[in-house]
Amino acid sequence: MVVICLGEMLIDLLAKQLGMPLEQVSDWTAYPGGAPANVACGLVKLGTPTALISCLGTDEVGRKLAILLTDIGVDITGLQYTQIAPTRQIYVIRSADGDRSFAGFIDRLATDKFADVFLDAEQLLEQLFSEAKLLSISTISLADPISHAATDRAIELANRYQLQIFVDVNWRSMFWDDPHRAKIVILDVLKMAHFIKMSDDEAEWLFDSIDPQIIRQQLPHNQGVLITAGAKGCYYSLALQNGFVPAFDVDAVDTTGAGDSFVAGCIHQLCQKGIESIQTQSAAIKLIRYAAAAGAITTLQAGAIDAQPTDADIVNFLSKQTI
Repeated sequence: MVVICLGEMLIDLLAKQLGMPLEQVSDWTAYPGGAPANVACGLVKLGTPTALISCLGTDEVGRKLAILLTDIGVDITGLQYTQIAPTRQIYVIRSADGDRSFAGFIDRLATDKFADVFLDAEQLLEQLFSEAKLLSISTISLADPISHAATDRAIELANRYQLQIFVDVNWRSMFWDDPHRAKIVILDVLKMAHFIKMSDDEAEWLFDSIDPQIIRQQLPHNQGVLITAGAKGCYYSLALQNGFVPAFDVDAVDTTGAGDSFVAGCIHQLCQKGIESIQTQSAAIKLIRYAAAAGAITTLQAGAIDAQPTDADIVNFLSKQTI
């Protein structure tokens, strides 16, 4: 196993009607999602062996998600199950141009009433960490005390076995009861990360800056910070290289999961080549363009996992672009 992704897997209930508020949407399409699960599936599709550590309900939804992971080729030996909470389902509404926003949980349940928050630290399989090279997490698992403890344990095991740690901030206020507490908790974890990906809004919130060089100065052992700015592109500081790569101009259908595909593209390249290979500006730009292409392709159809590209898809896409 090369990569471990830890965190939530869920169902995105995507509104079929664009530009409508939650109360007026009458038809939904269910797509598998959850940032860590999206990254895991994206990595496998790109050719990097990956395991997902998550907690699902024993309901039909959880069973189907586990089957999907197996069909894609994700290692599920680290999956946990609980009988006391359902698998999470989230309503996702879309603007007229396809941008999505989270609008609430199914059955109006509170955020701490779903299976993913019951990820148990004591059930983590140490053997997975002994075989891996990189641990990828987002920050939603830090919002609840039980899954937070499991995340801390995973980071402890990652450090024991000298794994690189990649954190996608993926800030979602609906999962947290207190934004101030969230900021403190997230910053503590970012101090332990070797690589960080966040949006420009998240960077401003956490560091009062969107300059990755300034942010890295606050994180002494960090090896890379990537700050995505939506349709503009990505600011980066990787190894000794710093700069900006513009985004690709595509006709987006659904932006759900695009950031997760970007993360998968980054991690895949890092695992393939190693951070030591990114010592030139051209190499850093090539890595980010690959990741940006993965994200851009994912927006071309609905559903985060269904829309993810293969390595061949990205190579073909990039061959048609100009620098």
